Amino acid sequence: MKAYSLNFRKKIFDTYLESGISQRQLAKRFCVSLSFVEKLLKQYRETQSIAPKQRIKQTPTKLNPEQLNILQEIVEDKNDATLEEIRLIIQERTGITIGISTADVTEDGN
Repeated sequence: MKAYSLNFRKKIFDTYLESGISQRQLAKRFCVSLSFVEKLLKQYRETQSIAPKQRIKQTPTKLNPEQLNILQEIVEDKNDATLEEIRLIIQERTGITIGISTADVTEDGN
């Protein structure tokens, strides 16, 4: 999910400071979750910034390069298989359980 823009965050923050409404009302007014408002205000208290946090570390892939090659082979050999079937085959061959989105190695899925 893409982070909310700094401009949008500023509108939420300024409204909170100026209007004195509750965090719950603020979330409802801007159609965001209450937890987002809570995190935004906590971030400001701790860092004096409302800017989106920069992602420092990428989540590692579930499959290593060798396992990705096995997945690609399965898809090429069984190009009419469902994603669920592909998941089961990769589990049998590698012992690793993957989700549907990991099994989707089409151009749209990557």
